[in-house]
Amino acid sequence: MAHPSQLGLQDAASPVMEELLHFHDHALMIAFMISSFVLYIIVAMVITKLTNKTILDSQEIEIIWTVLPAVILIMIALPSLRILYLMDEINDPHLTIKAVGHQWYWSYEYTDYEDLEFDSYMIPTQDLTPGQFRLLEADHRMVIPIESPTRVLVSAEDVLHSWAIPCLGIKVDAVPGRLNQTAFIAPRPGIFYGQCSEICGANHSFMPIVIEAIPLEHFENWSSLMLENA
Repeated sequence: MAHPSQLGLQDAASPVMEELLHFHDHALMIAFMISSFVLYIIVAMVITKLTNKTILDSQEIEIIWTVLPAVILIMIALPSLRILYLMDEINDPHLTIKAVGHQWYWSYEYTDYEDLEFDSYMIPTQDLTPGQFRLLEADHRMVIPIESPTRVLVSAEDVLHSWAIPCLGIKVDAVPGRLNQTAFIAPRPGIFYGQCSEICGANHSFMPIVIEAIPLEHFENWSSLMLENA
């Protein structure tokens, strides 16, 4: 049985995800109001004794039930379009990383560096240390600096995959022979988990994504160490 904290969306770890959470609450309140109004109408029709059965049409009511749904749709559509454009904005990224999906692991290439690339495999259950999450930990994390716009180019080597980090509001299809891109900012240090969200074969559930956001000076030390060991 799922824990109550697992039944909702994850806490936002990026500005885009915060906007998505706000839009979710906005749309949910509209749906709740509509459901309450429909329930009230149903109850009123059931318990009210009809005294006039000769009404065949009413232009006023027809105008209301035509205009009101249109206004509600506009209230939902405008914030949705705004967020869609925000998610597609990629302005002057400080770092570009290429994520390539394989059966069944991810490989990462830091394109701003000459030889900084590695594969990321899931850590088997028997090798986990206390505090690590089963099926979510990877032997090499994708490390990024905080408060820096990061662009991710996503592709696949063999079959369809999907690079998804729920708390960052990211989900990008990985298609063989095609590059898709997305961008995000991690405003705080942390470790963010995701998984392949496309059914890509027998080990589909065993190719996690782990992003570690660290301060810029620590990122520079990490990248230098990785280049020395390459």
